[in-house]
Amino acid sequence: MPPAIDSYVVTAKYYDGAYSAKQDLVDLPFYMELAERSPGPVLEIACGTGRVLLPIARKGSEIHGVDNSLPMLTILKASLGNEPQEVREGVTLHEGDMRDFRLGKQYPLVIIPFRAMQHMHTVQDQISALRTAALHLGDGGILAFDVFYPKFDVINSGIGEEVAEMEWSPSSNSEEVVRRYFRKESVDKINQIFYFTFIYRTLRAGGLIREETEAFQLSYFTYPHLRALFLLAGLEVIAEYGSFAKTPLDNTAEQMIFLLRKPC
Repeated sequence: MPPAIDSYVVTAKYYDGAYSAKQDLVDLPFYMELAERSPGPVLEIACGTGRVLLPIARKGSEIHGVDNSLPMLTILKASLGNEPQEVREGVTLHEGDMRDFRLGKQYPLVIIPFRAMQHMHTVQDQISALRTAALHLGDGGILAFDVFYPKFDVINSGIGEEVAEMEWSPSSNSEEVVRRYFRKESVDKINQIFYFTFIYRTLRAGGLIREETEAFQLSYFTYPHLRALFLLAGLEVIAEYGSFAKTPLDNTAEQMIFLLRKPC
C-alpha cells in the first residue's frame, strides 16, 4: 500500500469544531439527497471524521466509510459510539488508501466529498483513485465527487500571508477559543499543486495557550484535465454542475461536481 497522503494528526483534533463553524459549507444536502435516492448501501471514500457520513447514516441509509487517516477514523469511531444503535448498525468503517483499497463489494452509490480527490497529487494517483472508485460501482452505479473550480488569480497570490479563517469554542471548554489560520507557502504551476499550512491557536482570556500547525498540499484541476482522467479511468459523465445547487458548470462556477458511471 502506498504511504498515507496526509495523516491529519493535528487537524483531526480540530476538524469537527472548525467545519461546524464554517458557514459556507453547502455540500451536505447534495450528498444526502443522492444517498436517499440510492437503492442500497453507500460507499464514502475519504470519510474523515464523518461530517458527511454521520448525517447520511442518521437518515437511515446504510453507509460504508474508508479513510487512510487513523486519527480521523478514531474520532469518527468515538462519535459513532454516541449514536443510537440503529445508526451504529448502519455504518461500517475501513482503513484504506483511496488509490488501492479493495473491499470486495460493489455499491449503487460511491461518493468522494469535500474535494478529497485534490489530495491525489500525480496523474497516476488520480487515475488510481478513480479506478478504485469505479471497481466498487455496481451495475448502473453512480460515482459523485467535487473539486473546486480553480481561480488562478487567487491560487497564485498571497504567498506567505497568514489569513484568519474561522473561530470556535471547543465543546469541552467554553472558556477557550480556537482560531484557525491559513498560510499559503508556495505554488507549483507545472504540477498544479499549492502548498499551505493550517495554524491552530487556542486562546483563553485573550492569551495564547497553545499553537499547533500542520502542512498540506492540494492539487487543482482544469476541466479538460478531469475529462481526460475520466477517459483513462473508464468512466463517463452523466451530470456535471458548477455548484451544489446544480447550476451549470460554466464560467460562473465555484465548484466542479460530477456524477459518473461505467459505460454500459
